[in-house]
Amino acid sequence: MRFEKGYRSDDVIDRRGQRSFGRGGGGGGGPLLGLIGVLLRSRFGWIGVILTLALYVMVGRCEQQGAYMAEQRDAPVAPEKADDLSSFVAYALDDVQSSWQARSPIALSGMGPADYRRAKLVLFTDATPTACGHGDAASGPFYCPRDERVYIDLGFYRELRDRLGAPGDFAQAYVIAHEVGHHVQNLLGLSDRVHAASPRQLQGPGGLSVRLELQADCLAGVWARDAELRGKLDPGDIEEAMNAAAAIGDDRLQKMARGTVQPESFSHGSSAQRVKWFRRGHDTHDPASCDTFDATSL
Repeated sequence: MRFEKGYRSDDVIDRRGQRSFGRGGGGGGGPLLGLIGVLLRSRFGWIGVILTLALYVMVGRCEQQGAYMAEQRDAPVAPEKADDLSSFVAYALDDVQSSWQARSPIALSGMGPADYRRAKLVLFTDATPTACGHGDAASGPFYCPRDERVYIDLGFYRELRDRLGAPGDFAQAYVIAHEVGHHVQNLLGLSDRVHAASPRQLQGPGGLSVRLELQADCLAGVWARDAELRGKLDPGDIEEAMNAAAAIGDDRLQKMARGTVQPESFSHGSSAQRVKWFRRGHDTHDPASCDTFDATSL
């Protein structure tokens, strides 16, 4: 994909290298809280132990919330922090979001229109606080509907290339487009609908979790076709995206991790499903074709 080196976006927040105040981030009230705990235990015995534990939980939650609120004031990527990969991510993010803005209001089959509101993207290292709780690099890139932000540790792209066998810049762009697809779903109220469902409705190869993810793949395909029509793509880019979609299918990841596949535990869809829905979005160039919730066959 063609992009401008050194590109920066006002919608990118760079937390790379910052200390995480989430799980394992230390704090916990410090020596003063420890002294209070000793006094409570000596004074009230087991009741004091319970009170001390409750106090630790309350202080820990306050620290996490305080850290999260403080980091809402993060500035966009500073010029000295820009590198080729962060510049590419910023460029891809802006291109995806500008594409959806041009389509605004957006409507999906069965859903009313929604005006596009730009999301933010947070670059982080290892872990970071979010409005959805503790964000961990081990979970891969993710979108938080509560703060309308995409979160990504750029080390994921190394994993995508080296361990999962999906190299290429457009494989990286597909990941951004998929997460922005979740933002579109959030603006349309689909995320709320899915998150309010029962565990039984969410689980399995045909569950709502898989349908939500496959729809985001389809929306990524819609953008990919739009970028292609605007002359932004290089030969082989679409194949790179489909290779990435296949690489992160539930069946392939489960096979790599434990040697067996358990469809009942799928959360994102199989490799074949992910490629199918990305291709559908690309080929139709129409968000209305991405109605995975009404599809009889995924």
